[in-house]
Amino acid sequence: MELPTDSHEIVSDDDEIDYSVKPEFYDPILDEKDELWVRNKTKGCSSDAMLSCPACFTTLCLDCQRAMFVVNCKIKNDQILRQSERKPRKGTSSTGSERDVIFRPVCCSVCSTEVGVFDEDEVYHFFNVLPSES
Repeated sequence: MELPTDSHEIVSDDDEIDYSVKPEFYDPILDEKDELWVRNKTKGCSSDAMLSCPACFTTLCLDCQRAMFVVNCKIKNDQILRQSERKPRKGTSSTGSERDVIFRPVCCSVCSTEVGVFDEDEVYHFFNVLPSES
């Protein structure tokens, strides 16, 4: 049996893939577009901690685990998390006053998975994320 030499005639053995039709979701320069997008977002700086949502893999942060600049994050302003913080008395090792530190939950804006908290100093603290190299 002789194989067809024209790519328009090639069909897989199981007749499920027709190579004569251009794939609908194929973009030959998609990798280059993605690389350009990352370079623009990171302003050319490399990062050792690009963070993604563990549920839908959406990019959340291009900088570090404690961040001020994030993408695809939503702060739940209707919820408050409190943590008691004890401060030592000046000049002693014993504990002095206690105060509550306020945090607000942070979720992925795509799938609503909780990924961290937002503190009073407007810093994001991620704890439920997937790190990767950029």
